[in-house]
Amino acid sequence: MSAIAIKRLTRTIGWLIRLSLCSTPFFADAQQSPVTVRVESAGAGAVSDAVVWLSPLDHPPSASDTERRTHKRPRLTQRNKSFEPHVLVVGVGTTIDFPNRDPFFHNVFSLFDGKRFDLGLYEAGATNSARFDRVGVSFLFCNIHPEMSAVVVAVNTPYYAISDRSGHASLPDVPDGQYEMHVWSERALPEDLRKQIRTVTISSTSRTLPPIHLSGNPNVNTAHKNKYGQEYVPPPDNTYSHP
Repeated sequence: MSAIAIKRLTRTIGWLIRLSLCSTPFFADAQQSPVTVRVESAGAGAVSDAVVWLSPLDHPPSASDTERRTHKRPRLTQRNKSFEPHVLVVGVGTTIDFPNRDPFFHNVFSLFDGKRFDLGLYEAGATNSARFDRVGVSFLFCNIHPEMSAVVVAVNTPYYAISDRSGHASLPDVPDGQYEMHVWSERALPEDLRKQIRTVTISSTSRTLPPIHLSGNPNVNTAHKNKYGQEYVPPPDNTYSHP
């Protein structure tokens, strides 16, 4: 066999080896499994719609790291006089769309610490948006319909998730390292949430965190005033008495 033929054969073998390493089974094994944790409450069992996030301690996350989770612009849809979903977590700097899918006017406003804004009135089929450019929890309401509320949690990390109905949260693509774990729940007291902050170590053999136990808040009050700080005006009573 000539030297040229041997060289070609060597290249072919090398190419086949690289191809086999890039096959699906290899990458399935090489990919890190998500970090999982369960959020529980004494007496209430699983806690859904709890936000869990991990802030890296080994290196601060960059803006590109924080925004890379947003493959598609998130939405909080107004439908049937409610926001869908009720709780949304995003990386700081994310723009959220608020499409109106009801056959009447809506408004979106927030006067709380995460992001203060007022999108004004807009009609059915229209969409407005807001950029959440600071870390924090924003409580959102409609100035027309007092029963409407939603929560946006903006975090400075790409490693976050919301617990499902069984209380489980799954955080994808978390590299090995040390992190500060945070949790937020609408049904928990602020002091209880502060107690949950802790340092955790993520590794190839430690990707399931101990359960998070929240004491719960038996006095959750969802009542709120309108964007002017006044009580909502009840809708007009169109009924009339028959003679």
